[in-house]
Amino acid sequence: MRIVVALGGNALSKRGETLTAAGQRNSIRTAAQSLARLLEAGHEVVITHGNGPQVGYLALQGGVFPLDVLGAETDGMIGYVLQQELDNAYAPDAKYATLLTQIEVDPNDPAFQAPTKFIGPIYSEQDAAKLSAERGWTIGQDGAHFRRTVPSPRPKRILELDVIELLLAQNVIVICAGGGGIPVVQKADGTMIGVEAVIDKDHASGLLARALKADAFLMLTDVEGVFQDWGTADQKVIRHATPDALSHTDFPAGSMGPKVDAACDFARAGGGFAAIGRLDDCCALVAGTTGTRISLTE
Repeated sequence: MRIVVALGGNALSKRGETLTAAGQRNSIRTAAQSLARLLEAGHEVVITHGNGPQVGYLALQGGVFPLDVLGAETDGMIGYVLQQELDNAYAPDAKYATLLTQIEVDPNDPAFQAPTKFIGPIYSEQDAAKLSAERGWTIGQDGAHFRRTVPSPRPKRILELDVIELLLAQNVIVICAGGGGIPVVQKADGTMIGVEAVIDKDHASGLLARALKADAFLMLTDVEGVFQDWGTADQKVIRHATPDALSHTDFPAGSMGPKVDAACDFARAGGGFAAIGRLDDCCALVAGTTGTRISLTE
């Protein structure tokens, strides 16, 4: 089975913890051990991941480079550690490749006029206001805290798709589209150039899964699945749903909403299924015994 696996940001750094090299490696090691179980089961796995905290911290270190370059930098950093920990957790003779992946976006996407994507650490209201004044950042409220927000345009096209397919044909375990891919736009002369934005990793991963005609699309996070009536005494996990059934429910735009949208888009595109659930449950998500599965049929 060909499976695209999207590692949520909390698979790379624990929620609420300060980002450190040691902490990131420990989190990636845990993720690699879970992914190794999918590989041991004989599945063909393509791995994507988030990079919001990493990009945000790099942006604090002087602001010399634009977001597309910082995205490429963090993709290499995360991919290196993930390759190493996968090699330690799985067969030593397996082949891995981390691919810096450019993803085209529309320069006229409305997202450029309304930055909503959270990146980087949390701040107090006072510190956020100071950073906004000093650096020209847009700030949004994330729960009780404040964080930097940047444009998050929809992905249109994966420029390195043919390279990914070539690698898969050679039985290479591919790590790509990190952080939603490196956002680029096409200029009037046909050339490509990076832009100041961060593509949502779930939408980018869903586009990748559809383009690769994957059998399954897994989004791994730190919660059991998609909850109905989240935050109330009546909350319960939605075990299975069709895209049409979920279209009548609103999910938080900053967390579960993009995952549900990406899962529905993937399910509508073909005969495969999408699943959302905990990192440790990746094999059970494939088996359909836990998490939330989204497909065209009940």
